[in-house]
Amino acid sequence: MADLEAEPAFRREYLNHKSLSRQLHDWADTHPELARLQSLGTTPEGREIWLLTIGPEPDRRRPAVWVNGNLHGTELAGSNVALAIAQAALALHLAPETLPGDWPAHQLDFLREVLFLVCPRVSPDGAERVIAQGGFVRSAPRHSPGSPERCRWYARDLDGDGRCRYLRRQDPAGDFVAAPRHPGLMLPRRVDDPPPYWRLYPEGAIEHWDGETIPEPDWLQDTPDLNRQFPWHWRPEPDQVGAGPAPGQEPEARALIDLALARPNLFAWLDLHTFGGVFIRPLTDGPDARMDQGDLALYRQLADWGRRCPGYPTVSSFEEFSYEPDTPLHGALIDFAYHQRGCLAIVCELWDLFRQARLPWPERFIDHYTALDRRTMKRLARWDAEQNQGRVFGDWSPLDHPQLGPVEVGGMDPVQGIWNPPPEHLPDLCDRMASYWLRVASLLPRLVIEAVRISPLGTGCHLLEVTVANHGYLPTHGVQAARERPWNAGIEARASPLGCRLVEPARERQRLGHLEGWGRGAGDMAQMPWFQRSRGNGHQARARWLIEGEGEVTVHVGSPRLGELTRTVEVQGGC
Repeated sequence: MADLEAEPAFRREYLNHKSLSRQLHDWADTHPELARLQSLGTTPEGREIWLLTIGPEPDRRRPAVWVNGNLHGTELAGSNVALAIAQAALALHLAPETLPGDWPAHQLDFLREVLFLVCPRVSPDGAERVIAQGGFVRSAPRHSPGSPERCRWYARDLDGDGRCRYLRRQDPAGDFVAAPRHPGLMLPRRVDDPPPYWRLYPEGAIEHWDGETIPEPDWLQDTPDLNRQFPWHWRPEPDQVGAGPAPGQEPEARALIDLALARPNLFAWLDLHTFGGVFIRPLTDGPDARMDQGDLALYRQLADWGRRCPGYPTVSSFEEFSYEPDTPLHGALIDFAYHQRGCLAIVCELWDLFRQARLPWPERFIDHYTALDRRTMKRLARWDAEQNQGRVFGDWSPLDHPQLGPVEVGGMDPVQGIWNPPPEHLPDLCDRMASYWLRVASLLPRLVIEAVRISPLGTGCHLLEVTVANHGYLPTHGVQAARERPWNAGIEARASPLGCRLVEPARERQRLGHLEGWGRGAGDMAQMPWFQRSRGNGHQARARWLIEGEGEVTVHVGSPRLGELTRTVEVQGGC
């Protein structure tokens, strides 16, 4: 229990792959009855993509929730929060008193039967590059298959300070000017700005340089974006930048696809990104009017929890997080999880920089990323100096660039403060997100055998009746969006006699279909005081068999998503 009560490193700092692996191995080795560690695959640079499964008998199938972080290389905080959720899942069984928040006993009992699958770092190659030297890595530090050989920038630490920041080059046609009272802050040039003027480039060098052409930096060009490679609403390059030639082209995306196909028992999926301080929900390709309204009610419930803890709003991907209006993203993980795998899937952009720095709130959340004027950019620089130990903005130093000649190096290092929260914010963020995701895990379906009755019929036979029910919030099919998928099978009941026999062997297996949950999300008309009402008994189903002779019958009830329950009954006497 001591290892859960201590302050682990991931709550204080961003971990490299070796430290992250050591934490996962420590948990799995110390608590083998609760934790199972496996590799989903190996990256091109030879790093394991780890998956930690947590729960009693971790190999036993039952309803599960999924968490992944660091799908994008620069977005390190997702790994920290994913590890915090894993720690909370272990604490459910080992030290519930250490959990953040107040948890009633019945809720803890329910959560102890939930499996937690945690993949803290989908792109270890990308994260390792960012931790080691800084600079921007969308997903992984490599080129997409088939990328042409052309002039492009690549990150390289030129001044030997261990970080890749920016280069600035004086140019009378430059499009930036320096902020006079904020060293390191560059501002877009205005027509009335006096010289000097500057051009900004990433600290690094130009690949395939022809000795003349300076390319515009494009951090998305010719590099894979793992969050555009999932097989739902997918589009190839160039329709969707980063998609590659086929879904699952990169090994990291392929590993998640294969895992999801092999684990139909997943019911909720949290995809951790940075930054912004917002939850993003489906639909990605259409307005809320086109969404199943029952699913929308479920997301309203999640939005309520998100507002309370960790204090983030929830927005529609299509309506508030499309980079261009009416231009949806293609091949996103959230779509695959929601539409294809039947999960209550949501993205969290961790780190509410805009609120922390008291920046203005635009009409559409996505406009946060393009709406900063000079005043708010200076406010951001003041926040960095006063609240972030000056991690982001650094002064400039002269440098003789091997290709461009005299330049200056310095400016921004956005890793801690913009792309990710300052490390001192991690403990509170970890607690709030773990509390949020435990609440979501409380929504899973729960299959039970409510009653088993055996009745003599007076003809040497017995009637065996088994009543099964779903005592959970969600229906057994998960979200409505994937209810009709062929793999999303309903509940089946099977009788295995020993010593006696079934009068109708063809009825050994009986399909009971899906069972409703008791939850309706938030804002459903049936919850309103002017006409409150409950559903019927669609949460229950009954299977019946005629048994001849004496012996015992084992009843198996379950589905690929819910696992299996068994009950054995004795059959005695014939009259």
